Amino acid sequence: MKILVLNAGSSSLKYQLMDSTTEEVLAKGVVERIGLAGEADHSFDIGGAKGKSSAEIADHECALQAAISVLSCPDGGVIADLSDISAVGHRVVHGGEYFSTSVAIDEDVLAKLDEVSPLAPLHNPAAVTCIRASRTLMPHITQVAAFDTAYHQTIPPEAHHYPLPRNLYDKYKVRRYGFHGNSHRYVAQRSADLVGIPLRDLKIISCHLGNGASIAAIKNGVSVDTSMGFTPLEGLMMGTRTGTIDPAIVTFLMRQENLSPDEIDNLMNKQSGLLGVSGISSDLRDVLDAQDRGDELARLANDMYAYSIKRLVGQYMAILGGLDIIVMTAGVGENSPVMRAAALAGLEHWGIAVDPWRNFEKKETFADGKDGEFKISATGSRVKILVVPTNEELMIARDTKALL
Repeated sequence: MKILVLNAGSSSLKYQLMDSTTEEVLAKGVVERIGLAGEADHSFDIGGAKGKSSAEIADHECALQAAISVLSCPDGGVIADLSDISAVGHRVVHGGEYFSTSVAIDEDVLAKLDEVSPLAPLHNPAAVTCIRASRTLMPHITQVAAFDTAYHQTIPPEAHHYPLPRNLYDKYKVRRYGFHGNSHRYVAQRSADLVGIPLRDLKIISCHLGNGASIAAIKNGVSVDTSMGFTPLEGLMMGTRTGTIDPAIVTFLMRQENLSPDEIDNLMNKQSGLLGVSGISSDLRDVLDAQDRGDELARLANDMYAYSIKRLVGQYMAILGGLDIIVMTAGVGENSPVMRAAALAGLEHWGIAVDPWRNFEKKETFADGKDGEFKISATGSRVKILVVPTNEELMIARDTKALL
């Protein structure tokens, strides 16, 4: 059974074709600069054979057609035609309060997605556009929506409500939703598998650390709190996002700098974080390199980034009532031993100790582990610290298969 997983951005489309029996990735690719001036870039990997192409791509339907053309190419393609695809799984950022699990898509689901699109104006409209295009091209194939927010619908009311007048929740559903749910769900289950303990018996802090970053507190297999909130802006300091700040700063800067709502939104989402503090880059690698050269603002940015992680680890230990596993994932979590060490330094009194050799040399792997999965906790550390590459596409494919 072959499942196509689609992840639509405002001007991009990522895709993977998986064999749902073996969970092997048969092909993958990304189309970028959709609908923008000039030619779009299409890079792909079909069974290990990599390629690139460029052409004008007006919309997501054209991008999807380009992807299918590559997948079904007579010379090296992995499907004969669309009938070889059993189902399509779509990543959808926001499901509002409607969806606590992945669902098969029908007109009612699409209507609800249109309704909650104002909660994710940069992401949901693109996903809905891609879903409609996919249903047009493949009308007889099951389509499934997998939501970033769904996993966090288990967060209790005292954690997901904000201390605002109740009528604002009633009118606009202003509450904590959380994001990166498929990533947190995957690495939590994978961590349980690696340590050989049922997920229902574990207390886990999952750290999805990329250009966008969030932390989740997972107790007995369910999310009980997470750092991102009503939008992905809340929580950790990120590549270009502020993370949590005093909300009065927003109105202060709007008055002092004469900023419009869109301008302050752009400042907090695209000009802040590592980029804003360092003045160098939103990429942690660049900022760490600058610190090594003696740049003090780079050092400050890195210290702030690590501190924001450490603060939430402590907070979530209190909420969980203990801790068994910390798992690091995504670009920074998987690839930056320097930041992993900095974020968890000084927590030894809580039973959290990083082994420098394991952390930097990646020697403590698992007998049944996959590439990139390893343990970095020191011998005697009460809390196990793992690095596990995330696989959101696999979670979407599994959900899609289950709904068939």
